[in-house]
This record gives sequence, C-alpha cells and structure tokens, in this order.
Amino acid sequence: MSESGYRPVPHHHDAMLQRALRRKGFGDAYESLEDEYALLHELLSARLKAGLTQEQVAEHMGTTKSAVSRLESAGKHSPSVSTLKKYAEAVGCDVEIRLVRHAR
Repeated sequence: MSESGYRPVPHHHDAMLQRALRRKGFGDAYESLEDEYALLHELLSARLKAGLTQEQVAEHMGTTKSAVSRLESAGKHSPSVSTLKKYAEAVGCDVEIRLVRHAR
C-alpha cells in the first residue's frame, strides 16, 4: 500500500479478455483497437505501480480527474504526445515512441 492509502481493486485483465473474446464480434472489434487497448493497459499499469489515484495524477498534471479518466478509457479520445508526456511524468515514467518496420 502506498502512503496515500490507495489500494487498487485487483483486475485480472487476461481472464476478463478471455471471457470477452467468447462473445460474437468482440474479437474483430478488439483486434481493430489493439493499439489503443495496449496504450490503455500501459497507462493503467504505470499508475497502479506508482500507487496513485486519478485525482493525484490529475494534480501532478495540472488537470482534472475527469480528464485523466477520459485519458484512461477507450473511446474517441486520442491523447497528444504532450499529454502522454505529462501523464508519464506524473506516474514516474518516460514516454518511448518507436516506428517499427512491417514484417514482410
């Protein structure tokens, strides 16, 4: 437990994903959003490892909890590199962006 007293609810992503993949159409939809879900997983993992709440991250970023909540949720929001850097700094991380050649 962190100094803040924050104790995240355990989340078993792999088990949840396996259940969801059994639903018709979910696999195709999930695959089309794979990069977005990978980013969300990175964000949430980093925040949880830092032992911070959304409110604490928002305070470090100079924004609101609702803005952090939108950043951490799947949807139409596509964060800027600047926002990702602020989030990373707030949770004690750096942002690393790479372009990887397609395997042909």
